[in-house]
Amino acid sequence: MTRRAERVRAFTLIELVSVMTIISLLAGLSVPRLSDAVERARVTRAIGDIRAIMMDLTVSDSLPASLAAIGRGDMRDPWGRPYVYYKFPPPPGGGGGGGGGGGGTPPPAGARKDRFLVPVNSRFDLYSLGPDGRTTPPFTASVSRDDIVMANDGGFIGKASKF
Repeated sequence: MTRRAERVRAFTLIELVSVMTIISLLAGLSVPRLSDAVERARVTRAIGDIRAIMMDLTVSDSLPASLAAIGRGDMRDPWGRPYVYYKFPPPPGGGGGGGGGGGGTPPPAGARKDRFLVPVNSRFDLYSLGPDGRTTPPFTASVSRDDIVMANDGGFIGKASKF
């Protein structure tokens, strides 16, 4: 036999580099989409959690002092942090709902606010700090834009940037 007949078939270096390049390109295109889908799923879960907590809070006769009173004190958002619940103090002179800034009652300190710096809820705030774990009361602040919030007394639940 000749030497050519004994030769072992194998891939060339060019073929291997070509296949690796194609695989790298496909991975480079799919990883950002996958991470975007994971983040959207986290936001959706946080919206569902906030909706469930809000329902638990609103069915009781009076608002509890903390989420632990309704059995949700150890509940974590999709980023591993506890949900923030802030019960507004009653307005001076007793009164009912209050706290929304109407009728001369000043908004409570620490209440979440829209772009006009008007509180977005009248009785309590409920939100997740979002992926970055930072926040400030106005929704327009850059650190607040990724927060998952309840606004309009439950009429809106979603990212603060979309309110």
